[in-house]
Amino acid sequence: MAPQRFHEQFDHIQRALPGVPLALGPDDSAEFIYERGVVLARDGEEAALVEDTVRSHFTEAPELVADHVRRAGPETNRSGITRIQVGDPSDTDRRGDHTVAGALRALRQAEGRSGRRLVSRNHVVSIAVNACPGDEPVPAPRTEAPNPAAAEGAHDPDGAVQVLVIDTGLTSDYRSYPQFAHTDGDLQTRERDDDGVLQQYVGHGTFIAGIVTAIAPNTDVTVRGTLNDAGAILESEFGDKLFDAVEQGGWPDVLSLSAGTSNGRVDGLLGLDAFMRELNDRGTLLVAAAGNNASATPFWPAAYAALPEYAEAVLSVGALRGDGEFGACFSNHGPWVRVYAPGERLVSALTGFDAPVPYVYQHSTYDACRYGFTYTCTCQSPRHTGVLSDDGSADEPDRVTFDGLASWSGTSFATPVAAGLVASWMTAHKERDPRVAARQLLDSCAEFAEVRGAHVQALRPPTWRPVPVQRPVRTL
Repeated sequence: MAPQRFHEQFDHIQRALPGVPLALGPDDSAEFIYERGVVLARDGEEAALVEDTVRSHFTEAPELVADHVRRAGPETNRSGITRIQVGDPSDTDRRGDHTVAGALRALRQAEGRSGRRLVSRNHVVSIAVNACPGDEPVPAPRTEAPNPAAAEGAHDPDGAVQVLVIDTGLTSDYRSYPQFAHTDGDLQTRERDDDGVLQQYVGHGTFIAGIVTAIAPNTDVTVRGTLNDAGAILESEFGDKLFDAVEQGGWPDVLSLSAGTSNGRVDGLLGLDAFMRELNDRGTLLVAAAGNNASATPFWPAAYAALPEYAEAVLSVGALRGDGEFGACFSNHGPWVRVYAPGERLVSALTGFDAPVPYVYQHSTYDACRYGFTYTCTCQSPRHTGVLSDDGSADEPDRVTFDGLASWSGTSFATPVAAGLVASWMTAHKERDPRVAARQLLDSCAEFAEVRGAHVQALRPPTWRPVPVQRPVRTL
């Protein structure tokens, strides 16, 4: 049986969020992950309305549980969000939660009267390789130059572009990588397991920082460990954590975010409302990953780029395949994706250079592309067997060793390519407004690629090297 990547990741994220029962949604279709038995509402009058409406609805619906309707968290926070418990949190069945669905149905008429959303699931926001990973990292020799390679340019301490990466943190020996002279931030909280094996997404933030600094040497890059070791966080906490990150060092010029979720809607995440409004006022440019579900469904916060009020503040980024001519098989797509950049088989720093680190693969590769593409994509190459297995296979997982560089794929990594190009444009053109720089960069971009039959703008860094695309060998 072929591996079921999203379901494997569900189990991985559930282990990383102990005590938080999760469900797949909607209706076990594996479009997103959310907290069972809990909904979100805005603090104050709206939260009270949600509680009263849901309690009344559940009283009239005997199969639901009215006495569970109560506040499930702090009533006030900077995100302006209240968690309301509407079901039994001890129920850990991962199938869709009927109490949450009932709460959403109960508020439909009230939402229609108010003209805006009043209630939401509490989604899991995860790094864009996570809920449906493009692939896992592959060791790259130190003799191989990073891809994109380091651009020429000096670092100006007084004029460097400030780039904030919201991710999983940095590996403990990141300073041994020469390109990180002007990179700082949080160290990964749990880098290795008890056997010294590197955890699955530990190098994710380090890899992203390496791409930014390669493309834009005149940057000060800060990496915040906002996400846990599975690269995930609840929507109810995410807005607050984003506020913490930007306030710790001041609002940056560019915020690079390779995380998000779909939610089955076209109006964003309730838990990010307050942060997005503040972002609009601050002038920071949010560069966000489009996600790796091979879907046209909006993926937030990247899809805010398609909302008129955020069009200048958000740049959504999809991934091109190795040759840069077409979209990568895993990349999300659609009119809400503003631009595409190389995101397949990039090479950057996964760890520092201090000592080799063992790694055990979590996911098995497929016999063919799971999305029906005909080139040899990251679904199937390089081949390996992982720990997680949908059919309970007892095959031993493959082990590799990293000593610095890795090759990795995902819209997670196309995102810092775009962020780095915006920062590089700011330096080259002495433009201090990152949103103006992004607009100028896209206006000047005359390169295109084909994604799902559409011609889209493509940002290809001058130091990026195309990777030849191969076709599977067919046997008779």
